Amino acid sequence: MKKIYDTASSALDGVLQDGMLIAAGGFGLCGIPELLLQAIKDAGTKDLTFASNNAGVDDFGIGILLQTRQVKKMISSYVGENAEFMRQYLSGELELEFNPQGTLAERMRAGGCGIPGFYTKTGVGTVIAEGKEHKDFDGETYILERGIFADLSIVKAWKADETGNLVFRKTARNFNPPAAMCGKVCVAEVEEIVPLGSLDPDSIHLPGIYVHRLIQGTHEKRIEQRTVRKKETA
Repeated sequence: MKKIYDTASSALDGVLQDGMLIAAGGFGLCGIPELLLQAIKDAGTKDLTFASNNAGVDDFGIGILLQTRQVKKMISSYVGENAEFMRQYLSGELELEFNPQGTLAERMRAGGCGIPGFYTKTGVGTVIAEGKEHKDFDGETYILERGIFADLSIVKAWKADETGNLVFRKTARNFNPPAAMCGKVCVAEVEEIVPLGSLDPDSIHLPGIYVHRLIQGTHEKRIEQRTVRKKETA
């Protein structure tokens, strides 16, 4: 089975369709699959639902798809830093399903493990719980959350071998492993592809069985808000 593709667009060929649910890795601008997001924009695929911790910023990450009105709904935990997101949501142009971060990660992981739903205390008594099944266990109330089963997963990793085993770098691991697990098809972009057998098995963060397609590319290392201390006077 061929896993390595030359470009992001070729890796997504035959996979994209209007109205699909896409799980995307990343946290803020750290570890986001920027090349695949650009390829989705270029393909013009529309009416998309994204399950992602956030919506990027106005001109980077999922934000570029908001600019072109290709996103119909976001399933997210944090939606700050994006003025266009705020404008579309407040004007009723964009649907939003808020999830606590841990709940969103577990929904993705559950989907990847074939688990249709789970109970959690997180969100009980808040708007998060509205319309969801409540159940008591040992005197405590829990709400039912559904696993996420995405049509497509797009993730970003540091290294991969030829079979798709992935290694993430430090905090760039974030939502990428659970996002990769829950898609019917997973496409990963990486900074480096190494020969089979080069990776220490104990260092692999996501087994290649979850990864169907793979590209290597050059990535931009952005910082959302650069904060520096003023230089002290002598």
